[in-house]
Amino acid sequence: MEGCICLNSFILAGMNIEKIDPQKAELLIDELDKYQQSLYPPESNHLDSIKVLRKPNVIFLGAIEGENVLAIGAVKMFSGYGEIKRVYVPPEQRGKGLAKSIMRELEKRLVDQGIFTARLETGIYQKEAISLYKALGYVKRPPFGEYSNDPLCVFMEKTLQE
Repeated sequence: MEGCICLNSFILAGMNIEKIDPQKAELLIDELDKYQQSLYPPESNHLDSIKVLRKPNVIFLGAIEGENVLAIGAVKMFSGYGEIKRVYVPPEQRGKGLAKSIMRELEKRLVDQGIFTARLETGIYQKEAISLYKALGYVKRPPFGEYSNDPLCVFMEKTLQE
């Protein structure tokens, strides 16, 4: 069904998950920043700017309905792995499977690029996000890349299949 996202047993007609310019999602990025800043101190917040999200090694996706960006997610590609970033569904859009759909599309895009390891960092207070990642097959791991041990951070990884 073109123009639809099939989620479990229902369909969201007229919605697409597609690559977009992060600037188009500036309001959601700002909303996510404010939310995370209310939960964690600056040293535990790893918030990529729109400038970073526009770099060539980043795929930034939006769940789009008409002209509206309903949810977002990104992946930064590095040698040997991709780092999932900025997955956010505002409260009024939750319960529709958007985060799961965005995660699956990000994983598919990594595999399309020949990258078979997805990693992420999230915060300990984001229980719903951690539950989603576990349900999708992510497991805890030590810090990676430029991250260091932080008691407020959870690091996770998944091996992706072709």
